[in-house]
Amino acid sequence: MQKIYDTHAQKKATNLSLNSDLLAQAKELKINLSATLEKSLAEEVRKRKAETWLNENKEAIEASNTFIEKNGLFSDGLRLF
Repeated sequence: MQKIYDTHAQKKATNLSLNSDLLAQAKELKINLSATLEKSLAEEVRKRKAETWLNENKEAIEASNTFIEKNGLFSDGLRLF
């Protein structure tokens, strides 16, 4: 699977505002905040990029599907099953 970001890029400190009760519970459970946020953020970025790609290519996908519905696949005559 292709990486959506450079996993070897330098880390950068940042400030966040979190619900204080949630933060206290996470610390009590020894949850690594940086790793957890990075994993969740990577998934959200992947999801949003996929949505963007689908929106940007919607017309081409619809045109391809319409063509296939009317004409079939190029390989239809080559199938052995």
